[in-house]
Amino acid sequence: MQRALPSARQHLGAILASASVVVKALCAVVLFLYLLSFAVDTGCLAVTPGYLFPPNFWIWTLATHGLMEQHVWDVAISLATVVVAGRLLEPLWGALELLIFFSVVNVSVGLLGALAYLLTYMASFNLVYLFTIRIHGALGFLGGVLVALKQTMGDCVVLRVPQVRVSVVPMLLLALLLLLRLATLLQSPALASYGFGLLSSWVYLRFYQRHSRGRGDMADHFAFATFFPEILQPVVGLLANLVHGLLVKVKICQKTVKRYDVGAPSSITISLPGTDPQDAERRRQLALKALNERLKRVEDQSAWPSMDDDEEEAGAKTDSPLPLEEASTPPGKVTVPVSSLITLETAPLL
Repeated sequence: MQRALPSARQHLGAILASASVVVKALCAVVLFLYLLSFAVDTGCLAVTPGYLFPPNFWIWTLATHGLMEQHVWDVAISLATVVVAGRLLEPLWGALELLIFFSVVNVSVGLLGALAYLLTYMASFNLVYLFTIRIHGALGFLGGVLVALKQTMGDCVVLRVPQVRVSVVPMLLLALLLLLRLATLLQSPALASYGFGLLSSWVYLRFYQRHSRGRGDMADHFAFATFFPEILQPVVGLLANLVHGLLVKVKICQKTVKRYDVGAPSSITISLPGTDPQDAERRRQLALKALNERLKRVEDQSAWPSMDDDEEEAGAKTDSPLPLEEASTPPGKVTVPVSSLITLETAPLL
């Protein structure tokens, strides 16, 4: 353990040294607020549903709740989430877009979580849901980062045995948190934060994120139904299309626009807003590689005879002596074999 700590410090120092100002600032704020919690009560930095809405309006908690942690293991999760986002997402988006994504997810988690507990209070009239519940921590941003990784590198393999890809990690972690909640090992605000983080990040990346290719990402592999098992995808896809059509009618979301390139030399090309040709080519290459590996595996399992064995068998047949009947046939007679047991003798040619 003593040998591992210096190595871990060196790796962490190297990562932070190469990180951007945004990543360093977020990590510093998380550590500062955690240390501050030992001196003063930092509960005013978490989202409390009864204080967020009128007449209190604790609006600042929407910006601070995602950075406030109360346990050292929660601090480790927050730092790891920010560092992973800086290493994998920031090179693709830039530091400013990463900060916008962090802000959008955390503000959405705070608002949706507070609204959910407010509706729960209206149904149960239990004041615990208004003034005791505190929404804080980086689980919401963790869900957003996993959704972004599904969008950018969903085909990457996390575990080989059993094979787990990045695209299924968000829902696997949601199922794990749900089991922990049912076992009373996890508080409900943590589960709500992660779930609303998944939803808000997908909505932002799907419809609103601006980039050089337009706005949003309407690729098929990033549809809402792809988060669920294949057996549920048709039903989820139908419900998602109904909700999307309703949001389009009230002008919250925009209708998907397809562009047809009829001037293409070989075939008609259809492009969707936000789709990256390089990403599509990368997926085609991965599919081709997987197909080649399967074909090679099938060929290795099939026991095909080699050409050398066929040549040896043919040589052995030519070198073998003639049967007894053929060797004893007079020169003027020809035998015609009918089977291995019967031969017919023909008359000599005149």
